[in-house]
Amino acid sequence: MSDEEHHFESKADAGASKTYPQQAGTIRKNGYIVIKNRPCKVVEVSTSKTGKHGHAKCHFVGIDIFNGKKLEDIVPSSHNCDVPHVNRTDYQLIDISEDGFVSLLTENGNTKDDLRLPTDENLLSQIKDGFAEGKDLVVTVMSAMGEEQICALKDIGPKN
Repeated sequence: MSDEEHHFESKADAGASKTYPQQAGTIRKNGYIVIKNRPCKVVEVSTSKTGKHGHAKCHFVGIDIFNGKKLEDIVPSSHNCDVPHVNRTDYQLIDISEDGFVSLLTENGNTKDDLRLPTDENLLSQIKDGFAEGKDLVVTVMSAMGEEQICALKDIGPKN
């Protein structure tokens, strides 16, 4: 095979892998891991000792970063686990539509209209109340493995 057959264009993570491998024994608490095809934040790691000819096993307890469900997995510590690429991006909130979608302003001045309001009641009420009061709100959007969700809110003062 010649080198000319492979042309890879690196565009902002288009076509990039949603995960990367990492040895199970090196994943720590508060890190991220993929359990049952869901991106999770690790809340507990315990390592068992080996048997006579066995591998040491890592027991992971993770919380799904999008729906908050608790997931568990046991992996030999020498094997690789998938770790999701987790990105956080801040956007300014422009509008909330009646059907539960938000309109956000990106850094380059475009709008992003494909995100729903969060399901977390506390965050949802903070966003709606702040928007109704005319405050300038910046929402933090967490994205991993092709999913995106609003996970935090910042108030940057009243609208001018």
